[in-house]
Amino acid sequence: MKNSFKYLLLLLLMTFGLSAQNAMASDEGEESKEINIPEIVLEHLADSYEWHIASYEGKHLSIPLPCIVRSSATGEWNFFLSSTMEEAIHEGGEGATYKGFFFDADHHGKIYERLADGSSVRPIDLSITKSVMQIWIVVFVLLAIFLSCARWYKKRDEQSDAPSGFVGVIEMLTMAIYDGVIRACVGEKHYKKFAPYLLTVFFFILTTNILGLLPIFPGGANVTGNINVTFFLAFCTMLLVNIFGNKEYWKEIFWPEVPLFLKAYPAPLIPVIEVVGIFTKPFALMVRLFANMMAGHAIILSFTCVIFLGWTLGTGMGLGLNAFSGLMLLFMNLVEVLVAFVQAYVFTLLSAVFIGLAHPEHHAE
Repeated sequence: MKNSFKYLLLLLLMTFGLSAQNAMASDEGEESKEINIPEIVLEHLADSYEWHIASYEGKHLSIPLPCIVRSSATGEWNFFLSSTMEEAIHEGGEGATYKGFFFDADHHGKIYERLADGSSVRPIDLSITKSVMQIWIVVFVLLAIFLSCARWYKKRDEQSDAPSGFVGVIEMLTMAIYDGVIRACVGEKHYKKFAPYLLTVFFFILTTNILGLLPIFPGGANVTGNINVTFFLAFCTMLLVNIFGNKEYWKEIFWPEVPLFLKAYPAPLIPVIEVVGIFTKPFALMVRLFANMMAGHAIILSFTCVIFLGWTLGTGMGLGLNAFSGLMLLFMNLVEVLVAFVQAYVFTLLSAVFIGLAHPEHHAE
């Protein structure tokens, strides 16, 4: 146990060093430039068209990702690597483009197209960005985990002992969510139908959150801190709730069992509130996951930047701030490991509750 703790502490310290290196990579070689912590944090939280790994002496090691954009001028699809476009723009100087496209710094580095009249428009962009690549990595990780577990169950005998080790941990998590959340919240009659979706959501969010804490490839992307990803997850829950909700669910929305003056005259107050609730519940799911994960990443990056900020104030102040930042980084990373699980659990729990409320006959019993 002691050796395991030492290895964990060493891994976290290495993580802090790599986080600091990556967080300040864009400022290397510019010693006279002031450290703009908000700008650095926002830059590293944003999505990108390349996967930055490390920097050394002003040289950046990155994995270029494929860009897939449709020209608004010609209607043609263009396929190229982000590095090809970046090199062409760098060689062309200020105002240069590649096939009419350029990275717009005013819009978080998104690809824009410059038209013949000099105006700029946002083309249809289906590029494989860092967040998209991270999602694919999560999918492959989950496939590897569950296919290996399925292979173990397929080979074992009915008389064999319960699974142990990694397979046992996965079974424990699965059964805890299956019995303690899905079955309890959705109800005995309908829980099996919604279990595949809810289990997929739980393990996807959990794996994405944990990989997001790693500062190097194949981790480090702020996927669940991206409002588009959390919007899609919440939207899927909203569809399941409202498409599969029974007639009792819709009756409670449009004609609830309340006094007549609250649902009909002089205004349908309760039905209006219930209809608004159809959209506010998934909105709460979306914002809760997005805000918590983005805030955690922002705090860790901020404490990383404080290390470099301290050295600009002198050796004594730098040592003091470094010690404080190191302790806070250790604390925040441990907290974020817990938050990674809690947020996956809460999203699954609330989704199961909303689905269960769409089948009110279970609660009437």
